[in-house]
Amino acid sequence: MDFRHSDKYRKFGLNVAYYRKDRHFTQEGLAEVIDVDRSTIAKIEGATAGASMDTLFDIADALELPAYKLLEFRD
Repeated sequence: MDFRHSDKYRKFGLNVAYYRKDRHFTQEGLAEVIDVDRSTIAKIEGATAGASMDTLFDIADALELPAYKLLEFRD
Protein backbone atom coordinates (compact mmCIF):
# COMPACT_ATOMS: atom_id res chain seq x y z
CA MET A 1 0.00 0.00 0.00
CA ASP A 2 1.38 3.38 -1.00
CA PHE A 3 1.06 5.79 1.90
CA ARG A 4 1.08 8.77 -0.47
CA HIS A 5 -2.54 7.81 -1.10
CA SER A 6 -3.53 7.04 2.47
CA ASP A 7 -6.40 9.53 2.39
CA LYS A 8 -7.85 7.79 -0.67
CA TYR A 9 -7.53 4.38 0.99
CA ARG A 10 -9.31 5.79 4.04
CA LYS A 11 -12.17 7.18 1.94
CA PHE A 12 -12.44 3.91 0.00
CA GLY A 13 -12.63 2.01 3.29
CA LEU A 14 -15.30 4.35 4.61
CA ASN A 15 -17.34 3.79 1.43
CA VAL A 16 -17.05 0.02 1.76
CA ALA A 17 -18.19 0.22 5.39
CA TYR A 18 -21.03 2.61 4.57
CA TYR A 19 -22.48 0.52 1.74
CA ARG A 20 -21.86 -2.75 3.61
CA LYS A 21 -23.90 -1.52 6.57
CA ASP A 22 -26.52 0.01 4.28
CA ARG A 23 -26.98 -3.44 2.71
CA HIS A 24 -27.15 -5.07 6.17
CA PHE A 25 -23.94 -7.06 5.82
CA THR A 26 -21.55 -7.78 8.65
CA GLN A 27 -17.87 -7.83 7.81
CA GLU A 28 -18.02 -11.60 8.15
CA GLY A 29 -21.06 -11.87 5.88
CA LEU A 30 -19.46 -9.78 3.14
CA ALA A 31 -16.23 -11.73 3.47
CA GLU A 32 -18.11 -15.01 3.03
CA VAL A 33 -19.85 -13.79 -0.11
CA ILE A 34 -16.60 -12.68 -1.77
CA ASP A 35 -14.56 -15.58 -0.37
CA VAL A 36 -11.98 -13.69 1.69
CA ASP A 37 -11.17 -13.67 5.38
CA ARG A 38 -13.11 -11.26 7.61
CA SER A 39 -9.83 -9.60 8.53
CA THR A 40 -9.40 -8.59 4.88
CA ILE A 41 -12.63 -6.57 5.02
CA ALA A 42 -11.56 -5.06 8.35
CA LYS A 43 -8.19 -4.04 6.90
CA ILE A 44 -9.80 -2.49 3.81
CA GLU A 45 -12.31 -0.56 5.91
CA GLY A 46 -9.59 0.51 8.35
CA ALA A 47 -7.30 1.59 5.50
CA THR A 48 -4.47 -0.64 6.70
CA ALA A 49 -4.54 -2.63 3.44
CA GLY A 50 -5.53 -1.93 -0.10
CA ALA A 51 -7.73 -4.05 -2.34
CA SER A 52 -6.99 -5.57 -5.71
CA MET A 53 -9.23 -4.64 -8.61
CA ASP A 54 -10.74 -8.13 -8.42
CA THR A 55 -11.61 -7.61 -4.75
CA LEU A 56 -13.04 -4.17 -5.49
CA PHE A 57 -15.27 -5.66 -8.22
CA ASP A 58 -16.28 -8.56 -5.95
CA ILE A 59 -17.27 -6.14 -3.18
CA ALA A 60 -19.24 -3.98 -5.60
CA ASP A 61 -21.04 -7.02 -7.01
CA ALA A 62 -21.87 -8.34 -3.53
CA LEU A 63 -23.23 -4.94 -2.51
CA GLU A 64 -25.09 -4.63 -5.82
CA LEU A 65 -23.64 -1.31 -6.87
CA PRO A 66 -21.35 -0.04 -9.60
CA ALA A 67 -17.69 -0.21 -8.63
CA TYR A 68 -17.20 3.53 -9.11
CA LYS A 69 -19.48 4.17 -6.10
CA LEU A 70 -16.78 2.69 -3.86
CA LEU A 71 -14.32 5.20 -5.30
CA GLU A 72 -16.46 8.33 -5.05
CA PHE A 73 -14.67 10.49 -2.54
CA ARG A 74 -16.90 13.04 -0.89
CA ASP A 75 -15.42 15.62 1.45
